[in-house]
Amino acid sequence: MYKLGIDVGGTNTDAVLVDESRRVIADVKYPTSDDIYDGILGALRTVLEHSGIDRAQIGQAMLGTTQCTNAIVERKHLAQIGILRIGAPASISIPPMVDWSEDIQKIAVGSRVIGGGYEYDGKELAILDEEAAVAFFREMKGQGVQSIAISSVFSTVRNDHELRAAELCRKVMGEAVHISISSEIGSMGLIERENATILNAALWQVAERFTEGFAKSLAEEGITNAAIYLSQNDGTLMTMEYARRYPILTVACGPTNSIRGASYLSKQQNAIVIDVGGTTTDFGVIQNGFPRESSVAVTIGGVRTNFRMPDVISIGLGGGSIVRWEEGKPHTVTVGPDSVGYAITEKALVFGGDTVTATDIAVRLGITELGEKEHAGQIPLEVAQKAMQVMQSMVEDSIDAMKVSNADSEVVLVGGGSIILPGDLEGAANVRKPRHFGCANAIGSAISKISGVYEKLIDYDETPREQALGQAKARASELAAEAGAIPGTIEIIEVEDVPLAYYPGNTNRVKVKAAGDLR
Repeated sequence: MYKLGIDVGGTNTDAVLVDESRRVIADVKYPTSDDIYDGILGALRTVLEHSGIDRAQIGQAMLGTTQCTNAIVERKHLAQIGILRIGAPASISIPPMVDWSEDIQKIAVGSRVIGGGYEYDGKELAILDEEAAVAFFREMKGQGVQSIAISSVFSTVRNDHELRAAELCRKVMGEAVHISISSEIGSMGLIERENATILNAALWQVAERFTEGFAKSLAEEGITNAAIYLSQNDGTLMTMEYARRYPILTVACGPTNSIRGASYLSKQQNAIVIDVGGTTTDFGVIQNGFPRESSVAVTIGGVRTNFRMPDVISIGLGGGSIVRWEEGKPHTVTVGPDSVGYAITEKALVFGGDTVTATDIAVRLGITELGEKEHAGQIPLEVAQKAMQVMQSMVEDSIDAMKVSNADSEVVLVGGGSIILPGDLEGAANVRKPRHFGCANAIGSAISKISGVYEKLIDYDETPREQALGQAKARASELAAEAGAIPGTIEIIEVEDVPLAYYPGNTNRVKVKAAGDLR
């Protein structure tokens, strides 16, 4: 059986086929198109042609896509939604979407704050106002809304009111309504958790489009026996059904795929990963073989959220980054942040174009051989050297930003654009560029595991720490198995318990993640 991994980037769509032993059979890069499915089909057909395998032998197909991120950033294809917050009178002073820009606030047809919610210790703040909830749902149904975001005060402690509201929503609006519940998406912090839930609710049409489109693309190429999975932003996979329910979890899956792929290709369990594309360079951290998670609130398209996200830094440097300088003044050299993107094979000097790019600089200095290198000879050597200093400085500053100590770190260099960087970087103990580095993101998608995450507030005075952690690990393993992991392969990959000083007793936020191989 073979696994097919596809990752859609801004410049290239990468595809890879791996066998049961996780050996790479074929990998390709194909230009991303304005309509991403042309790029997916092109990459799919090319990798199948290169491998020559029987399509019926492909048992699993994985897709990593930027569609949800793009929809939020570009304000396109977002669904009209209704927003119900359970938390009156405690939370009425700050209405939903209070800090959102006007252009994205338009997705909300209506919002309402009703009575209900809980205190930080799980005690009921107020009785759930079911009549107000039903009235709101009827209003939304009358306006043709098909997606509802439900949040509640301290629902991560106790979510009974959210679940009851969802039950009422289905009775009023029908079983086909799309419901997003904040306790299933975000963490502590009402506003940030609510924001993530609103975005999730608005993405349901985008999710249906890319899941159905991917399935259709596979069917058109005769791949009919494959189970289909989507990449999540924690470096693991989810089913098509799960992706339609929680599309927000695909945001930033590209960098996580690269981190997972880099870990597999380099055999490194702990290192800094530098993924250089055509437009941007992403920096992440491999921590026990998985991406390190961000510990701070993350802003997506101007919206502050608190759901899980990889700890990633992105800078405007890539193989297609445009290099500029004033004639005769090498000290004025700038690199990026604008890029020729997927048009690099038409516009870069080494490909017969008239635009100086970072790739041309690397060719001029002999760091890489690509295209017609004599064309790069027109770049003054002093300019090329200054441009490389600028590029190295950008990368080295970001390496320092990702460290947790002043010691040099292991660094893994991946991505098609990584040919522009030298093998010696300040702050790096060793710089590794493994085989198949150009398609690390697609490889990360293909070899990813299925995970389960359990998170809860636990008072260690009531449940001893070891007992609580043991129960949390067991529950996380159960969730991974329910998601499709083989029970015998499931392992605990992350355990976190954080004391909460403002809670009564010895309360801790316990979070455990388990992951296993796909069935």
